Amino acid sequence: MGLKTMMKKILLATVAVAALGTAPTFAADLAARPYTKAPALAPLPTWAGFYIGAMGGYASQDNNSFGLVSQKGGFAGGTIGYNWQQGPVVFGLESDAAWADVSGSIAVPGASFTSKIEDMGTVRGRLGYAFGPAMLYATGGYAWMENKATINILGLSDFGRQFHNGWTIGAGGEYMFARQWSVKAEYLYKSFGGENYGVGGTIPSGTINLHTVQVGVNYHF
Repeated sequence: MGLKTMMKKILLATVAVAALGTAPTFAADLAARPYTKAPALAPLPTWAGFYIGAMGGYASQDNNSFGLVSQKGGFAGGTIGYNWQQGPVVFGLESDAAWADVSGSIAVPGASFTSKIEDMGTVRGRLGYAFGPAMLYATGGYAWMENKATINILGLSDFGRQFHNGWTIGAGGEYMFARQWSVKAEYLYKSFGGENYGVGGTIPSGTINLHTVQVGVNYHF
């Protein structure tokens, strides 16, 4: 065996021993590296299902009841509803009812007249488009209210109390700020048919039209 061949074999043996010596250390380094799991994406909120809530707002009349007074004031109450959802499209039914103090009055020497909405509510359909936790929607349906008229002249105080039927249309926005909680704001235009008041039911109230702005909070089941 030549010197050159012997030197080549010694060099190869040295490289092999070095490789065997470093392999366990390399494997240990690989095993010691921690495994980092990719962060899970948060599921998009769903609007589908049953919900209840509270709401309140302000109403103002854009015409005159009885040709005399324009009514305005606040209201507060509760909401109940149910949503269905297909992709970003949300549609549902909602009903609300509120105690109200939406009134107007006129006074002359020796006499006064007041007309006051004491409670009101709606039953509406909603059609919306969801942008993740936010939703914009249009709404419309049936509206009702109970109005009391009072006159103070010559000891007469009760001018009648009537239930008015009507309709409503509007739009709003809602935002899911927590897993099961949302806040909303909406505008509704409400138009109620006239009813007759006074002794013998001979004094017409005329149509009562309201602009209402309301906010609310809902809990989703």
